[in-house]
Amino acid sequence: MTEVELVATAFASGAAAGLTDSARGTVHDLYAGLREAVRRRLAGGGGNSGGGGYGVRVLDAYETDPDVWRTRLLQVLTGSGVETDEEILAAARSVLRAERRTGHIIMDARGAQGMPVGDSNTQHNAS
Repeated sequence: MTEVELVATAFASGAAAGLTDSARGTVHDLYAGLREAVRRRLAGGGGNSGGGGYGVRVLDAYETDPDVWRTRLLQVLTGSGVETDEEILAAARSVLRAERRTGHIIMDARGAQGMPVGDSNTQHNAS
């Protein structure tokens, strides 16, 4: 998983947690911090395709319809330089750790090959 995919997965997990009252609290707070850090990065024009209002609009649209806006969000995140922003990466990891502790995590495995999914899976590769 690339750093950009890490941030996008944390967005998906955090947004889903925000939809249920039982998941509010820590995950919701961590997600809000991640969202604000990314919003600041996008508003500041931190890259060629993530800058200014467009990146923030994509972020807002993603939160309302993640399935439709996921590809554009990945493009905007890639263009913004989030992959080198330690504050954002740490926030994304915190969201995923907290979400894992609640027993719920959302993984987007579209296009993945050989990815073990579920509890206690092991993958052995032979050459």
